[in-house]
Amino acid sequence: MKSQASGSRGGSQPSAQPIRAGRGRGSDGARPPAMPPSTHVAGPSSSSFSRTSRLGSELDQRLTLQAQEPQVAPAPAPKPQTAASSKALKVKFAPRPGYGTFGARCVIRANHFLVELEDRDLYHYDVSITPEVTSRGVNRAVMKELLNVNGKTHFNDRKPAYDGRKGFYTAGALPFTSKDFVVKLIDKDGTGATRRKDREFKVSVKLASKTVINHLRQFLQCKLEEAPHETIQVLDVVLRETPSKTCTVVGRSFFSSKLGQKSEIGFGVECWKGFYQSLRPTQMGMSLNMDVSATSFYESIPVINFVVKYLNLGDPIRAASRTFSDSDRIKLKKVLRGVKVDVLHGEAKRYKITGITSVPTNKLTFASGDKKQEFVVHYFQEKYNISLRYASWPSLQSGNDSKPIFLPMELCKIVEGQRYSKKLNERQITALLREACKRPRETEERIRKIASFNDAESDKLAKEFEVDLKKEFGVDVKKELVTIYARVLPPPVLKYNDSGKDRTIRPHIGRWNMINAKMYNGAAVKFWTCLNFSSLNTQVASSFCRDLIGMCRSKGMDVNPCPILPIWSSSPYQIENALSAVHRACCDEQKPLELLIIILPDFTGTYGRIKRVCETELDIVSQCCQPKQARKCNPQYLENVALKINVKSGGRNTVLEDAIQRRIPLLSDIPTIIFGADVTHPQPGEDSSPSIAAVVASMDWPAVTTYRGLVSAQNHREEIIQDLYKIEQDPKKGSVHSGMIRELLFAFKRSTNHKPGRIIFYRDGVSEGQFSQVLLCEIDAIRKACQSIEESYLPPITFIIVQKRHHTRFFPTNSAQTDKSGNVLPGTVVDRMICHPSEHDFYLCSHAGIQGTSRPVHYHVLYDENRFNADTLQMLTNSLCYTYARCTRSVSVAPPAYYAHLAAFRARYYIEGEGGGGSDNGSGKGSGVRKEAAPVRPLPPICPNVKNVMFYC
Repeated sequence: MKSQASGSRGGSQPSAQPIRAGRGRGSDGARPPAMPPSTHVAGPSSSSFSRTSRLGSELDQRLTLQAQEPQVAPAPAPKPQTAASSKALKVKFAPRPGYGTFGARCVIRANHFLVELEDRDLYHYDVSITPEVTSRGVNRAVMKELLNVNGKTHFNDRKPAYDGRKGFYTAGALPFTSKDFVVKLIDKDGTGATRRKDREFKVSVKLASKTVINHLRQFLQCKLEEAPHETIQVLDVVLRETPSKTCTVVGRSFFSSKLGQKSEIGFGVECWKGFYQSLRPTQMGMSLNMDVSATSFYESIPVINFVVKYLNLGDPIRAASRTFSDSDRIKLKKVLRGVKVDVLHGEAKRYKITGITSVPTNKLTFASGDKKQEFVVHYFQEKYNISLRYASWPSLQSGNDSKPIFLPMELCKIVEGQRYSKKLNERQITALLREACKRPRETEERIRKIASFNDAESDKLAKEFEVDLKKEFGVDVKKELVTIYARVLPPPVLKYNDSGKDRTIRPHIGRWNMINAKMYNGAAVKFWTCLNFSSLNTQVASSFCRDLIGMCRSKGMDVNPCPILPIWSSSPYQIENALSAVHRACCDEQKPLELLIIILPDFTGTYGRIKRVCETELDIVSQCCQPKQARKCNPQYLENVALKINVKSGGRNTVLEDAIQRRIPLLSDIPTIIFGADVTHPQPGEDSSPSIAAVVASMDWPAVTTYRGLVSAQNHREEIIQDLYKIEQDPKKGSVHSGMIRELLFAFKRSTNHKPGRIIFYRDGVSEGQFSQVLLCEIDAIRKACQSIEESYLPPITFIIVQKRHHTRFFPTNSAQTDKSGNVLPGTVVDRMICHPSEHDFYLCSHAGIQGTSRPVHYHVLYDENRFNADTLQMLTNSLCYTYARCTRSVSVAPPAYYAHLAAFRARYYIEGEGGGGSDNGSGKGSGVRKEAAPVRPLPPICPNVKNVMFYC
């Protein structure tokens, strides 16, 4: 990443001026200091909120989405926005209200590298290659040959950047606006051997647009509202050019055997190290975000060895005489289809596997030159003097069914660098995570080495091909990770029940112990029993229940020490019958079951079925426990289960002291409801399953710790939540208003006896490309839901995107300012330098690390009618992270979003059984054939008693 001046080509260019962003102003109008002193400063003060009525006219006009001045009357509700139309809209997100000042200031490093740019005129050309090719590698080969032949004569010897598809970029104009070329490409198979005749391609290069770096400069200095995405894309392609040539590309990540030692993760699969990179506009200027990656690749080993590992056959020599079942062949066909192999006999050749033969090699024949059938075994013996030792095994098949090529497995080796995209098993996932989860110091060092590797590879290519794209486009990537200023927010004070020894607790480094505290509201459970599906005997199960109930009582719950029915033991293969029998027995006793403790079977695969039956059929609140934990009866485990039981029974474990005392700005002054929303999608390849949307909302203002959850199925991979608000046609009533927002608003009114005067909405699971569409559609639905209750009812809305799937990481610069895992302290917040130049966003690491490098959550405020300042929203979000019901630790994600994720995850069990859980269960690869999307089947309704509590915990 060397700084180099770039000479002009084809005419004069402006002098080189590195781009640096203009600093935004704080809330007081002053520019922030270059590096604030490490001092404590006062927190934000509470401000009163007054508002007459709200108008949604800016949504109707679709010009901007930002807070407007109060209007006289509400505008008519706008029409729902479609995905296509929203793309054309210029949506303005909430501007940054200033910088936060609260908390202890510190200095940390982030995995961002400052990128300085020289002035250039950038030209975008559309490339069309005929016949069309899907492989980026072939496209690159065609364009490389084109430049080799015509670079000096038709391209002014410019060094373009190419994205492997249709994007072709130059720093300066070409001497034509449109031109066609003919390229002859000698196709080779990767071993250097020519596989087929020369292929001829027609390449059309046509000018698409021109952009200048100065527009990007103005955006970074907050003089332009809209980011020049095309300019950023050009520069991103330039920076990806070198790793695209030297590494294996997987999405936006690059992998190479040179980036670290490969490690086996089992079953013929190995872990490769790699890196992710993305160019981003930030307050400090353009920034290259680089992060470590790890993914699975096929081991480059003889196919025989792979089969032995994959099928777990043990000793390869002993397995030579083994015969393969149909099941074995199907497994091998699935795992090896599409894999490239090199043959180990004769001339060097490379083939792609299309299948596995249905008969063993010693029975396999093919049509020889004289069209007579010849045995494969005899062929290799006579032509190559090779006696096949694994003749009882099937052979690999290449080519097509009409002209198959049979390849004995023992004569093939898997080509290096092929990604393993099949679903990993638990053992492989564990091994992969072990390789990926590294402490911050090691992660930071690996990122430094990756940056040096990129530098070295770029220099090597520049010398070899006399092409230095960074110099050509005037791009200079600094060598060091950026040092940024951050603040550590203090933890909130937690309130517990006054009957305990500890009435309040202030957590320390993201953790606390409630050994001397009692739950703020302990629930009452009069009728409970236990159902044991495991191999534990009745005595052990009874002892576990006794200890668990004892823990619940010691923490403040009012639980009957005796079950209403004796503990039942049942076969794990009769789950539905056993649950129904327990339910009937309780009904016969006229004692409605309030809690069912379930000890799960010794094997996996039953949890989803149990939850579906309990929550959608029998109206039973259940708590599942692992048999190995029931056997141990560890006090910490019992306490965590007691926390879950309490909130499932309607209690509250703890609340924020400031919330109870009405001291939280823009939360405590008027009734405020906090929503959390998420959408989970099916695993890749499951094209018929619906997506699941979940919305939760706080029900206990001013404490905001109890959340009611609703779920809904919607179209496959649809990110916009469809059921926030809807109008249904009833044969008798006509048009009926409904939807999740409306139902939760009514539930809030029943619970608090107040109508919400303010809405705070945490939305999880949205990528940057979907911000505008999600905001327009979902704000629209929220407004309509409110107006359906009362025409003039339009409470102010703050809409916050919660992003976990990003690649920014923080590293401490002072070992004294870390948690036990070596990560930055809980409460570390960053809203300067690496954040958006003008919009309201911040990174918050609210949790203490356990293993690996902590991932901060990125909060991006898209819409803010409540006019939060930076401190108020950051403090509120950080404080909420200490109210998560299931543990005595702060969590990484604001609980409303976390709970929505749990609810959506749970609801997939209702329709998919144990296959539920959405894409979080891991990744698989589809067949490549898109099935017709089936009509969305509604989720079974959640039973009333279950819906009234936090059943998803």
